[in-house]
Amino acid sequence: MRVIFLCLLTICTVFSVSADEEPLQAVQIYTQDELLTLIKENKHLERVKADRCQLTRDIEDRAVKLHIPAYEYLYGDMLAWGVCIPRDAELGLYYIRKSAKQGLVAAIEQLGRYYHIGRFVQKDMEKAHTLIYRAAELGNLNAQMRLIQMYLDGYGSPYDYENGYRWLFNAIIVDKKRHKKAEMLLADLAKLMHPKAVKRARKTAY
Repeated sequence: MRVIFLCLLTICTVFSVSADEEPLQAVQIYTQDELLTLIKENKHLERVKADRCQLTRDIEDRAVKLHIPAYEYLYGDMLAWGVCIPRDAELGLYYIRKSAKQGLVAAIEQLGRYYHIGRFVQKDMEKAHTLIYRAAELGNLNAQMRLIQMYLDGYGSPYDYENGYRWLFNAIIVDKKRHKKAEMLLADLAKLMHPKAVKRARKTAY
């Protein structure tokens, strides 16, 4: 065990660090672009834990006081899953909803997913479809794939199939497994569509 003295002016603070544990290093708060990338890759909670929960107060302030959508979403997720703070799913969903109302696509998609599978809320297919459709329209790949799966399961209007097909067909998908999954979803949806509608949907807008 090592003992470290930290002196500021005339005040000294003593804290101990075990021999096999590195002292905490100051962590800078995430930039807006950095946080949005973490959210897109679903690594935001993982990053908060990797930073040893040092930014919890900064995250809370940016969500509660500054009302920044990305931070509302992050703080809401931390609350919903009990990451670095006591779990409070009700309050977590409150902040995720606030983020969604401000237009954060990841928050819209997550709320739609929760209503679809009945996580934290009761299943509500009408709300799920409305939210998932909006997130898919805004380019969220998870929402686009879920929307087509909902159509294949019998939810939604056939009048919307063409839009759903177009959005996923024109999506950029790097991961090979997800690309294959999208290909299968599109093939199955095409069976429910008029050939002319499929042809229109496959046109790429340059």
